[in-house]
Amino acid sequence: MKKVAPTKSVFVGWDVGGWNCEQGDSRDAIVVLDDTLKIIGTPWRGNARECIAQSKTTSGWLKALFEYCQVDFPAERTRATMAIDTPLGFPSEFLLLATSREIKEPDKTSGLNHYLFRQTERLLFDPETRRGPLSAVRDMIGSQATKGMHALGKFAPHVESCGVWSDSHDFTAIETYPAACRNSKSVQQLKKQKLNNQDKDDAYVCAIVAYLFANKPNLMVPPGDAVPRQEGWIWLPRTD
Repeated sequence: MKKVAPTKSVFVGWDVGGWNCEQGDSRDAIVVLDDTLKIIGTPWRGNARECIAQSKTTSGWLKALFEYCQVDFPAERTRATMAIDTPLGFPSEFLLLATSREIKEPDKTSGLNHYLFRQTERLLFDPETRRGPLSAVRDMIGSQATKGMHALGKFAPHVESCGVWSDSHDFTAIETYPAACRNSKSVQQLKKQKLNNQDKDDAYVCAIVAYLFANKPNLMVPPGDAVPRQEGWIWLPRTD
């Protein structure tokens, strides 16, 4: 296994595949950056289900992910920030409908339907192109979403603030959306290459967003006070 000098901070990008993604075209992908934004180890693609199931602690899970990337997790105390590409919450109105049959008349525009999209997703919907983030309810990515939420519940159960989860120690996780970040000047300036697989390249963008969140928070668009805490937030760089 390739040895890597310990770093004070690491930034992990996770493009999430479904629970049984070994059977499909889209897989989990992991990219790890050091505090100089250098990719350490080898970007990995596969199914992370087993390491999620077998890991008992946050540090154990991170160690397993690093092993997938053929590197050793730093021996010294290390701050890890992870940006995850999958919905990490469900719409509040959908949950109320499912648990108590409380209804809200849906907007006639699909991308603004409160049952299908969280507030953070509705804010990113473009009425001209009628495009925006995928819906965990509508777009058959519930497998990926529940996988990401399961990992948070196990390894980062504490909600630090809207859209920010942690283990209350040295691990922080956020959600991002590479398709909306890729053309950002902030990301383009830091992205050194294009990886040879879309899942891996999405994970690379996620890792860069994790770096920006940790080191240049003023460049990120934060949630407003009205965003439901339980829905989470998609962290993106500000419009250039």
